[in-house]
Amino acid sequence: MSAPLQGIRVFDLSRILAGPTATQILGDLGADVIKIERPGQGDDTRKWGPPFVKDAEGKNTTESGYYLSVNRNKRSVTLDIAQPEGQEIAKRLIAKSDIFVENFKVGDMAKYNLAYEQIKYDFPRLIYCSITGFGQTGPYAHRAGYDFLAQGMGGIMSVTGDPSTPPVKIGVAATDIITGIYATTGILAALHHRTASGRGQYIDMSLLDSQVSYLANIGLHYLTSGEVPKRLGNEHPNIVPYSVVKCADGFFILAVGNDSQFEKFCSFAGMPDWAKDPRFATNPARVQNRVVLYEMINKVTVQHPQKHWIEGLEALSVPCGPVNNVDQVFADPQVLHRNMKISMPYPAAASGHVDLIGSPLKLSETPVDYRLAPPTCGQDTDTVLREMLYLSDDDLRSLREKNVI
Repeated sequence: MSAPLQGIRVFDLSRILAGPTATQILGDLGADVIKIERPGQGDDTRKWGPPFVKDAEGKNTTESGYYLSVNRNKRSVTLDIAQPEGQEIAKRLIAKSDIFVENFKVGDMAKYNLAYEQIKYDFPRLIYCSITGFGQTGPYAHRAGYDFLAQGMGGIMSVTGDPSTPPVKIGVAATDIITGIYATTGILAALHHRTASGRGQYIDMSLLDSQVSYLANIGLHYLTSGEVPKRLGNEHPNIVPYSVVKCADGFFILAVGNDSQFEKFCSFAGMPDWAKDPRFATNPARVQNRVVLYEMINKVTVQHPQKHWIEGLEALSVPCGPVNNVDQVFADPQVLHRNMKISMPYPAAASGHVDLIGSPLKLSETPVDYRLAPPTCGQDTDTVLREMLYLSDDDLRSLREKNVI
């Protein structure tokens, strides 16, 4: 079975997280991703550690866990696009590519003669995706953008965390990742359009736009009611009980979604009268009386261990579950069954392999393909330039002496 994007080539001038997330997804789907990195520097995240991969002597390599997270299924080529000769090589590689992904600040690509407006007529079939903090237009366009800033400016921090503490960001760089996923969606749509029309196009992605988009129901809470949503900790603004509750040996998640599930919970908890109490009989009533209901629930749930609640409620189809640490996640039988933890050969590591997070995409006819572990910086430079541009050993030697590659 061939991968869905086999034969598609990506010129990847992105780094950090949002762009590399998009290009890793494309690589998993079979695209040939050529990751362009600065000679002697590479992607900034290579140095974002610890932790780093350990070699056979127990020493740190130059590959951080952060870098490994979004750079499999790529080939690394070092190229200095600040030099005219590097720009010429870049254009020759772009000429043989279908997709160009970059996440430089607005205007930076023009300095290197690689902006979309500068090359679109030479490469009319090219799909060019730019990822920035605030997009190519608007009053903030020229500002540098980072996930943390987008979370703050885009409203998600205002509804995250306990109301008694300062606003809290999400524990992973969710805005970067979601922007990368949206970028992939746009790129795939543009590929489909090109199949029909023969024309490429420009995709303008913004961290702030993406952040605002995933306010979702919280954003609509405000747009529908005019009420500004507040931080509720682990609670849900529209459903009760839907939170972390106490048990004898810690906590568990109770996620009641309807009145029938609440009645089943009450019966199992030995409190059937709660479901008949006018304060709690319907979800709107429970939302209005959330404080007293959560106090009552916690006084009951703390009397039994987590296992009692999860096994008993699951048998009744009442949604519930544990709050896992990351080590528990990667030991979970469901996570392992779904191949969300994978291992790939990696000669630089002492073990000869690295563990990575698998793709959530499960395609029946064209499954994702884990072909290449995250590359070391520039490991494929000679191979790619020989293969795509037919450069000789003398050509490569000359470029290396001039620090172009």
